[in-house]
Amino acid sequence: MSLARAIATVGGFTLLSRIVGFVRDIVLSAVLGSGAVADAFFVAFKLPNFFRRLFAEGAFSAAFVPLFARELTGHGREEAMAFARQAQAALLLVLVPFTALLILAMPWVMALLAPGMRDDLPTFAMAIEFGRIAFPYLLFISLTSLYGGVLNGIDRFAHVAATPVLLNLALIAAVLGLTPLLPNAGYAASIGVAIAGVLQWVWLLVACGREEVGMTLVRPRWTPRVARLVKLATPVAIGGGAQQISVVLDVVWASLLPVGTISALYYADRIAQLPLGVVGIAVGTALLPLLARELRAGNMQSAMTNQNRALEFGLLFSLPAAVALWLLADPIIRVLFERGRFLPEDTLRTASALAAFAVGLPAFVLVKALAPGFFAREDTRTPLYIALAAISANVLLNVYFLFATSLELVGIALASSLSGWLNAALLATVLRRRGQWIPDGRLISRGLRIAAASAGMGASLWFGLLWLARPLSRPDIEGGVALAGICLIGAAAYALLGAALGVVRISELRYVMRRQPGLKSADPGEQP
Repeated sequence: MSLARAIATVGGFTLLSRIVGFVRDIVLSAVLGSGAVADAFFVAFKLPNFFRRLFAEGAFSAAFVPLFARELTGHGREEAMAFARQAQAALLLVLVPFTALLILAMPWVMALLAPGMRDDLPTFAMAIEFGRIAFPYLLFISLTSLYGGVLNGIDRFAHVAATPVLLNLALIAAVLGLTPLLPNAGYAASIGVAIAGVLQWVWLLVACGREEVGMTLVRPRWTPRVARLVKLATPVAIGGGAQQISVVLDVVWASLLPVGTISALYYADRIAQLPLGVVGIAVGTALLPLLARELRAGNMQSAMTNQNRALEFGLLFSLPAAVALWLLADPIIRVLFERGRFLPEDTLRTASALAAFAVGLPAFVLVKALAPGFFAREDTRTPLYIALAAISANVLLNVYFLFATSLELVGIALASSLSGWLNAALLATVLRRRGQWIPDGRLISRGLRIAAASAGMGASLWFGLLWLARPLSRPDIEGGVALAGICLIGAAAYALLGAALGVVRISELRYVMRRQPGLKSADPGEQP
């Protein structure tokens, strides 16, 4: 499968998941609101999600996929699957006792994650209970991530990309169906998270069986391949990815601010995650196995070309998305969430956080496109050091914004964005100095054109905001129609400006969508 087709497959299903996720968040905002119950649930939900992204999607996936590609290319599917089953046994050996330990230690874990919440004992107690209910999600979603690495390694992206839809559907069903039977909606949502983990695990377990890569259980054994996996995964687990560490730090800082701050950050981050999920995660997911295979085969030039095209693809969508989210933050939050327990004052603070998150959106996407350049070469230490530098910058920025300025909530989101830009800049600088990534003329030219088209789109959105100011101030159907209209205005302006500036050509889209197994250096659109 070509890089473009792989990105389109992952991105398309991720878009579907994000749309269902919007419905989920609309339900959550209406039922949970932005108060103490919501804060307690979102803190509890952050915990398994953090470890999932840190270990399963971060460390384990970054280490496993290149090694699986090596076994697949060098020794065939049978040996590759033997390695995958050994990896599953090692993962279970760690995760089962880890999950049990954290469930028992949940009061101390919550005290570290949300120290400010200890001053509100009822909310803190709810967070502990919700955390214990939801935390088993980590075990099942980690196995799901492993199965996803296997399927992606054999170019089967669709089932993996569709998996998050199950989480959203389970949460919607649990909140709507179980809330009347329980003390509050936070219990229902926590149960929904646990059920979702089981559903996602079964979904990919069946998918692996259909693709004849069944993940049967084997006895754990310390083999050279498992030792290599642990060696590669450990630095990533320590670093964890600057973005995910920053997300957890956001909760810590937000717990020191008034009730509702954690919820506002969650809703804002969910909106910002749409383009990051559809573009950034799609690019990273599709690029890593492709780079690993090409570097293993010695196709250095082809690997570099694919790296450039991945960066170009990321900029193509993340730059206009950042501009749009920054300008439209207020009407987006109002139309999507302002109903039920979600009040106008919640809209104002959530929208301000969304605008600050939008500043860092292109950086987060670039990180997803640059990091595979290290992981595919089985270098997990360098991203660790860079992540630690970005995390340190995030902490310093948060201290400054919270205690030396009056930004508070906005400062938390802005610190994450600025540390994301530092992370992306350092990754690019190191790859460039090593000669492992050289931006070609097409990337530079297209990047400038994308920036120009995004600026023009921003101007059209600004005039649209003035024209539709009255209906956009309403959190009802009229406001929704106006929001859809201004989004269409922006999309049309970007498409027209992009076509006029030569940002992308139809002939190139047709070419890369059929190219096998990836873009080559002789791409006909190589010249700017």
